[in-house]
Amino acid sequence: MADVLGEAARRRTFAIISHPDAGKTTLTEKFLLYGGALQEAGAVKARRGRRAATSDWMLLEQERGISITSAVLRFDYRGTSMNLLDTPGHRDFSEDTYRVLAAADAAVMVLDAAKGIEPQTRKLFEVCRDRGVPLLSFLNKWDRPGRGPLELVDEIEEQLGIRPTPVTWPVGIAGDFRGVVDRRDGSFVRFGRSARGTTEATEEVVDPAGEGAAWEAAAEELALLDAVGADLDEKSFLAGESSPMFVGSALTNFGLRKLLDAMVDIAPAPQPRVDVDGNLRPLDAPFSAFVFKVQANMDPSHRDRLAFVRVCSGRFERGMTAIHARSGKPFATKYASTVFGADRETVDEAFPGDVVGLVNATDLLIGDTLYEADPVRFPTIPSFAPEEFVVARPLDTGRFKQFRKGLAQLDEEGVVQVLRDPDLGDTAPVLAAVGRMQFEVFSHRLAHEFGAPVELSSTSYKVARRTDAASAAELSRTSGVRVLSRVDGTILALFESPFWLDRLQAERPELTLERIVAD
Repeated sequence: MADVLGEAARRRTFAIISHPDAGKTTLTEKFLLYGGALQEAGAVKARRGRRAATSDWMLLEQERGISITSAVLRFDYRGTSMNLLDTPGHRDFSEDTYRVLAAADAAVMVLDAAKGIEPQTRKLFEVCRDRGVPLLSFLNKWDRPGRGPLELVDEIEEQLGIRPTPVTWPVGIAGDFRGVVDRRDGSFVRFGRSARGTTEATEEVVDPAGEGAAWEAAAEELALLDAVGADLDEKSFLAGESSPMFVGSALTNFGLRKLLDAMVDIAPAPQPRVDVDGNLRPLDAPFSAFVFKVQANMDPSHRDRLAFVRVCSGRFERGMTAIHARSGKPFATKYASTVFGADRETVDEAFPGDVVGLVNATDLLIGDTLYEADPVRFPTIPSFAPEEFVVARPLDTGRFKQFRKGLAQLDEEGVVQVLRDPDLGDTAPVLAAVGRMQFEVFSHRLAHEFGAPVELSSTSYKVARRTDAASAAELSRTSGVRVLSRVDGTILALFESPFWLDRLQAERPELTLERIVAD
């Protein structure tokens, strides 16, 4: 039997987060290139005659050139098994990102060197901080005109409250990139361009003095960083107090190897997970895992349902029978795969940190725990507070069966939250989401994957609160409030006005109106 602790030590499971268009998907592609998983990196934004990103498997993603769903990509680099969790960049899909970060041991925050901290960057940073995920920073697009590196360092510290510790530093201003200095040993690596960024950039260690004024300016900045002690500190990094920072250009492959090396050298390997009782599950305890994502129809040829599980302890073996903690029933794992975008390979074994796709796992829901031998249950993953609400109706009543099937599936995946009136059922459910683009994905997938085109109608609801059965009866008789329920039994009260909500809470404090966990 393989050594569980030894195998866990050579795993790295990490996510990449950013504001839209900061270069997250491009960086993902280039990591795969440097890890040998791709022979040639393609254009990320889909253009006529050019392929889409490897991680963007959905048709809508390829048409738009954006990441809508999270993807799992596995490759080897320097003898380390890398599990890269690619996340959506658009703010409307932050709930999917939140779920993925529950499975990550570290994250890379990508910043556009010309724009710095952007709204979605700040929101995702807060999610990482809440989850205790150590964060590396990457100042991207240094091949284009942008801001000064010291200015960006100050902005990260002031706006995010985390101390950047530059590991690499640019020689040459943004738009005139010469190479990077590794502050750990003072070496200067000059980069050469590859053809359209499709292959690894050439790297050459040379004397930086040959860069003239560009080097003189960089040397002054380096001296200032040394003076203030902005040095890599692994202890504060793992504690979430500092962020090792790297500089480069994902599009042209400048500075990427240093960042990828850091994922091996300083990013944490899997650690024991805390269960619902506050106890740590040792890595070498019997097998356990939790579901952080459910996805249907990744393969149009098979129309199957895939549950992504993060292994937390022990050794997973394909064909083993685990216990489904929520139901207490045995769960067979005959069909298990590793996933690379839309491509799959059968997996026979996996260890802590690995992500396994369980095929046709119809009984598994997001947040579920699987275990073998010693019982354990990991905390569930909370839902975001919805901010947008629409009513969904099938355009063709003859396709109502397909409509109901798609409704249930996309609810389980967390694409939207489906809220039902007990008197109406599925005839006109209310869809709730963080952002309106989630409704567009819902509509697209229902039409293309389930053959059930829908009509979405706007509503006047602005805010939702969790309530209970006792309060629901009173709230349902209140003007401007509608009481609906989720499939898990959670009762939500939807309000047309946040001001009316505040007034009702002040006048009727006995009513249960709880903020949703990730509000």
